[in-house]
Amino acid sequence: MSLHADSLTVRPPHRDAADAWLAEDPDPTTVQELRQLLAAVDKNEEAAIRDLTERFTGSLEFGTAGLRGIIGAGPQRMNRVLVRKVSAGLAAYLIANVPDAKRRGVLIGHDARRNSRVFSEDTARVLGGAGIKVFLAHRPWPTPTTAWAVTEKNACAGVMVTASHNPPAYNGYKVYWGNGAQIIPPHDVGIAATIETIGKTNELPMPGLDELRRNGLLIDLDESLHDDYLDKVCALRASPDVDGRSLVVAYTPLHGVGALSVEGGMKRAGFPQIHTEKSQREPDPEFPTVAFPNPEEKGAMDRVLALAAEVKADLVLANDPDADRLCCAVPEGAGYRVLTGDQVGALLADYLLDVTPKDKRMVATTIVSSQLLGFLAKQAGADYRETLTGFKWIGNAAMEYERTHVGRFVMGYEEALGYSVGPLVRDKDGVSAAILFAELAAWNRLRGRSVLDHLDDIYRRVGLFVTEQVSLTKPGADGIAQIRAAMVKARKSPPTTLADVAVEEVVDLLEGKGGLPPSDVLVFKLAGGRRVIMRPSGTEPKLKSYYEVRVEVKPGEPIAEARARGLADLAKLRDAHQKLLA
Repeated sequence: MSLHADSLTVRPPHRDAADAWLAEDPDPTTVQELRQLLAAVDKNEEAAIRDLTERFTGSLEFGTAGLRGIIGAGPQRMNRVLVRKVSAGLAAYLIANVPDAKRRGVLIGHDARRNSRVFSEDTARVLGGAGIKVFLAHRPWPTPTTAWAVTEKNACAGVMVTASHNPPAYNGYKVYWGNGAQIIPPHDVGIAATIETIGKTNELPMPGLDELRRNGLLIDLDESLHDDYLDKVCALRASPDVDGRSLVVAYTPLHGVGALSVEGGMKRAGFPQIHTEKSQREPDPEFPTVAFPNPEEKGAMDRVLALAAEVKADLVLANDPDADRLCCAVPEGAGYRVLTGDQVGALLADYLLDVTPKDKRMVATTIVSSQLLGFLAKQAGADYRETLTGFKWIGNAAMEYERTHVGRFVMGYEEALGYSVGPLVRDKDGVSAAILFAELAAWNRLRGRSVLDHLDDIYRRVGLFVTEQVSLTKPGADGIAQIRAAMVKARKSPPTTLADVAVEEVVDLLEGKGGLPPSDVLVFKLAGGRRVIMRPSGTEPKLKSYYEVRVEVKPGEPIAEARARGLADLAKLRDAHQKLLA
């Protein structure tokens, strides 16, 4: 890479940008990291040159999910320079678009990941330096607590520093609007455009936290706010008279921030027998006992399932590290069956539609979730909404329904283990979902049914839906290009059949079909109610494909036989589609 002409050495691409970054970066860790990388670049090490190129080609994009990326130096990484720049852009946008932004303030929460507290304090200092009041969380807590607290404090916006269920190397920055929901257009686009106007972050006014406190621009939150959140979560109970004192629950927060909230909430709600997996109870940004801190991933539930067997648990619960997602497992034979997000969502919806008032009400899910919820809503006489992927769309759909139909939002869910009950939290909430699912289990036991019996009852009423998601991980800039190429290919040459079943319709949401905002999603509708959906992940370098087959359960047919038929058809559909992506 070192080129010589007339005894002059041409500097590698991005070398000047990296030097400029070093002059701006306040973090000694990322400064040292970048200096070591530049030393390797100066020695013409190809891997280092590729690394430098990737870090300094473009920047992490600010979108409807905010920011998320690997912690490190450079504009394509999560770091203090980027956090300060984004915070300055957010401050400028709020001041320009919310008349009382400075008075109402911004609420900031964070999880327990690497740099989460540092990023939240930098955010507070930048916002405070712009004259905006800041409410700063006193400790790591769940993402839904932040979403709720934005509206509780009547803040004009909120920031949650979290990377949710990503690996230890990641962190992120999620923005909420004053309504407690994640930002959607036009605010995401407007904030992103304002961020681009921000100059050097080392020239921003950034008073110290103590100075902001003295000036009344920083309000430290305390445990009383979290206690209030738990009280309101417990008030969501749909059948408060159902006795949960004998229900034995095994739980894990997966080294995240959920323990204090779920343990406290379960006991307040009347479910005192909660046993937490000790090796995973305390927050740990390295997530040492799991390969991937996502309860959906293989092996992540092993320890809590072992605990469940030991304590003879009636229910197993697991949160992801920021406790906005919930995974459930229930007894089956001598062991436990881990339920899918679609199954938990359907069970909660069926329960809530049954035991709550039969008024004007609505349930919602996303386009990649099972079609099952739509069948349940129709049977119950409830309204149904289908949104783009992401709880920002469900939250806003709920508020739009309440506003225009003067109706009641019952619940919403997405298949990736996210659930929201009622209007308390306009984002997915793994704390309230844990309490409501425990209530559902106790309610079923009271009527002599198990959770799995309840699920089978649903299947017999509206059909058995079998689903699967397959993610192809493609890291780095080359991976992103491969994902984009796969979507382009599928658009230009969509299949006419899959597994010998005709593709009856191709719906390209990039064109904004179906009344939904434009989105990079392809839907293949096949004969017999089968469905395949393709989309790039909005937060990870993955191409996600979703498969679904519906089968009627014949009169007297064992559910296991119907499931076997469905799974066989699902496997054929999945394999045929994945072959096209190979």
